[in-house]
Amino acid sequence: MVRRFSLIDKVYRESNLRSAFYRVQAHKGSAGVDHQTITQFTHRLSENLAYASESLQSQTYRPRAIKRVWIPKPGRKEKRPLGIPTVLDRVIQTALQNVLEPIFERDFAEHSYGFRPQRGCKDALRRVDNLLQAGYNWVVDADLRNYFDMIPHDKLMERVKAKVADGRILDLIKRYLQQEVLDEVNAWTPETGSPQGAVISPLLSNIYLDPLDHNMADAGYEMVRYADDFVILCRSESQAREAMQNVAEWCEEAMLELHPEKSKTAGYV
Repeated sequence: MVRRFSLIDKVYRESNLRSAFYRVQAHKGSAGVDHQTITQFTHRLSENLAYASESLQSQTYRPRAIKRVWIPKPGRKEKRPLGIPTVLDRVIQTALQNVLEPIFERDFAEHSYGFRPQRGCKDALRRVDNLLQAGYNWVVDADLRNYFDMIPHDKLMERVKAKVADGRILDLIKRYLQQEVLDEVNAWTPETGSPQGAVISPLLSNIYLDPLDHNMADAGYEMVRYADDFVILCRSESQAREAMQNVAEWCEEAMLELHPEKSKTAGYV
């Protein structure tokens, strides 16, 4: 497996940072803990991008705390946490993603659809429908409990290091994983997880679950995954139960947890 040793210069390249800013601008989003809006960042765009580049080169860049807000879950009374990094942090994270994504994307499993270029939810649903019509009528519906909050940092970094050897890139990712979280007046530093709302989190989440994808494919299972939601389609109840057991064993080793009530097998006619 090829490991990349020199990547940071591609992250702090001015053209990459500018491209990253336009992606952040297109997604809009609120101000972070520094109260700086995208519009305000734009007023001094060249200076802000120059600062981002210089601070990355000098290794003085430090991400600010993430502002945590709570948003309603669709169709439920419950709320889920969302982290809002500062605009500067979102720009640098996007620049980092621009460099890392092609490295990992080429080896991601075919049945992974979430947060990947030229793929989406409709593609995943279409694949599920095709498999059901082909006679895969037993479904393992797996739910990872609090996945984004449970990812172990050390194991995640091992998977990043398998392809990235640039220590400055690795340090940058660690800083994002260990960013302070500010929830109104309470502040803490997470020991596990990747903050929901951070630009880099979807890519990191796919990196961590990629071995599960290939494990299932190598075992001959028809899996369809969208981020942390996935199903495994089988031709028999016994195969579905076997697949569920394999997933549970993998999750235990990966220090993740299947939700006991939401994870189930079911037959469809």
